[in-house]
Amino acid sequence: MATYAQIQDHIRIRYGKTVKTCWIAHVKEMHGLTTRAAPNRLQASKRVHPCPDWARPLIEEAMIHAGMIGK
Repeated sequence: MATYAQIQDHIRIRYGKTVKTCWIAHVKEMHGLTTRAAPNRLQASKRVHPCPDWARPLIEEAMIHAGMIGK
């Protein structure tokens, strides 16, 4: 499984965009992949920075490339 840094690097190299790790965690959660609770997260049930619509396809493509999710 790819690390958050590897996913960020893939997106930065391929698309020239930068994504937040919390956006990656949100997409992982959408696909049913397990994530750990961040130590600095204020509430476990609320996302302060949900993944924006433009970033979701980029993150999903990077996750497919890494073999984390299917097509």
